[in-house]
Amino acid sequence: MGAAVGFRTIEGVAGMTTATTFAVKRTAKRASANVRDPERTRAVILTAATAEITAKGLGGARVDEIAERAGVNKRMIYHYFGGKEGLYLAVLEAAYAEIRSEEIKLDLGKRDPVEGMSELVLFTWNYYREHPEFLSLLATENLHRAAYLKRSKKIRELHSPLIGMIGDLLQRGAKTKVFRKDVDPVELYISIAALGFFYLSNRHTLSTIFGRDLTAPASVKARGEHLLDVVLSYLRP
Repeated sequence: MGAAVGFRTIEGVAGMTTATTFAVKRTAKRASANVRDPERTRAVILTAATAEITAKGLGGARVDEIAERAGVNKRMIYHYFGGKEGLYLAVLEAAYAEIRSEEIKLDLGKRDPVEGMSELVLFTWNYYREHPEFLSLLATENLHRAAYLKRSKKIRELHSPLIGMIGDLLQRGAKTKVFRKDVDPVELYISIAALGFFYLSNRHTLSTIFGRDLTAPASVKARGEHLLDVVLSYLRP
């Protein structure tokens, strides 16, 4: 806007009309492409919204800037998501759906209990490391006391397969006497998640407090090994 206001020229109305015509054509072409491929448009908007909300939080994110990142008219955001709050909920659901999808690919039902549990623990740790946007979204939603997530009609069904997989590993492990009995799969997963989430979310303050670089590759590697040892030690009968 500032550049447009400060544009100095005396080429006249004809030049302005030509520029406006080209802009309208570009906008129309973009809008037409978006309408023809709604799934791609939704995906592009979600990606842009994730980046914007991760960088600025829900309060700081703006629909105009999300639309600009996505390369779409902001009306498309209202069309597909109803507004910023609906878009934010869709971002949360997509983030959870992605990690749950990757967990299912581990195919833990066919793994030895100890091997499968080790795989899940390390997967969770590495996923958190490689997807800081996921941790940021969780922190944002917890600041809102899960007010938006409570509106989701999908979130619980997304988590059912995960708890089922963990429960199956625990039952098979208890049966073969490599795991203790009566472990709650939900409590166990919360512990696995917490051991990685707390470290990564607080690595800068913890590094300062203890005078140790917790972002260094050696520290990160050691933390993953420690996390695995803690979980497996707890599960031993």
